[in-house]
Amino acid sequence: MVLLLVLAGALALLTEGLRVDRAVQEIALPLRHDDVIRQQAEDKDLDAALIAAMIYQESRFREQTSPAGAEGLMQIMPDTALYIARRSGGTRFELEDLGDPQINIAYGSWYLRYLLDRYDGDEVLAVAAYNAGMTNVDVWVARAGGPDAFRAARDVPFGETRAYVAGVLERREDYRRRYSSELAL
Repeated sequence: MVLLLVLAGALALLTEGLRVDRAVQEIALPLRHDDVIRQQAEDKDLDAALIAAMIYQESRFREQTSPAGAEGLMQIMPDTALYIARRSGGTRFELEDLGDPQINIAYGSWYLRYLLDRYDGDEVLAVAAYNAGMTNVDVWVARAGGPDAFRAARDVPFGETRAYVAGVLERREDYRRRYSSELAL
């Protein structure tokens, strides 16, 4: 009987420990809307872990408006959203729609695909442009002597953008490791 109680207690502690581990993981590296992320990754030929990492870096998966006016999970500026709507056929789009996670992630993913195509698949340049804008990135690349010579750590003069790029790339690996099944990786 004592052995059964000890085993039951050990099982309860193990189960509780797993719950605590999951809770800590959810706080440290949250994941929400994984169904939308998977769908957008597939539709736009993107890495689901990269989308999740960008959402994490932009908003920590909290729907919010930045002081600069960027909206939603992927922190899309209103002018950028209107551009995306025109280019992607969002004829009924209204700026309030950016609060809808499905639309916000779809638009942010569309823009990420657009940037990757513009920068010939260079993820560092695309992620930097998502944060600092294409004009800035184009100037930095030209100053560096072209895309092959560009190094974010050396050539990005904005500390925020350097940290953003490094954070996205690091979090992408974390999302791949911790949420591979949820993101269908």
